[in-house]
Amino acid sequence: MTAPADLGRRAAAELVGTAFLVAAVVGSGIAASRLSPGDRGLQLLENSIATGAVLVALILALQPVSASFNPVVTLVERGLGLITSTAAAVLVVAQVMGGLVGVVVANLMFDLDAISVATTHRDGGGVLLAEAVATLGLVLVVFGSLRTGRAETVALAVGGYIAAAYWFTSSTSFANPAVTVARTLSDTFAGIAPGSVPAFLLMQLLGGALALALVRLLHMPVPAPVEESR
Repeated sequence: MTAPADLGRRAAAELVGTAFLVAAVVGSGIAASRLSPGDRGLQLLENSIATGAVLVALILALQPVSASFNPVVTLVERGLGLITSTAAAVLVVAQVMGGLVGVVVANLMFDLDAISVATTHRDGGGVLLAEAVATLGLVLVVFGSLRTGRAETVALAVGGYIAAAYWFTSSTSFANPAVTVARTLSDTFAGIAPGSVPAFLLMQLLGGALALALVRLLHMPVPAPVEESR
């Protein structure tokens, strides 16, 4: 069981990590749209490289404390019995709060309003399927990498997967409820209209549930509890 002090440290790490992740996603999207106007492919390339790279750096830096940065990953940890329900709830709240901080900071760094409601609608059957696929793949990569016993492989695998998933999924792989909610507050390249969010969240949770079942099937016994492996 996680001690209160340890849970506080983990929550702080999740908040800070998710804030930097969202700042990188949104900030690099803004920079890409300004540096490469009119070239959506190049913008996506710039955005995906920055996101994948920052994930590697953040996971390596914060993994000794906590480095999920994603409510779906945290809920799968709970489903595997690696953390308590209380710990999961606290970490998810920290992740969502961190995402909100990150998007405000990103907007301000580029001299935009701190909050601007996104108007980019992302919907359609293919896009929603892509979100389930992206999330399923991400969770499999996370927990499969943990099974290697080498902590550094998680950062490289996750960063590489997300950079690739920007391209092979039609949704550009949000795959993270905290990041999805935060991106409603920036009407920029990386934004998503609030009306598109409920379906995205539902498909992300579905992808996470399918991944949980596959992790149980493929990796039994389950990985050692996070508290013991960090």
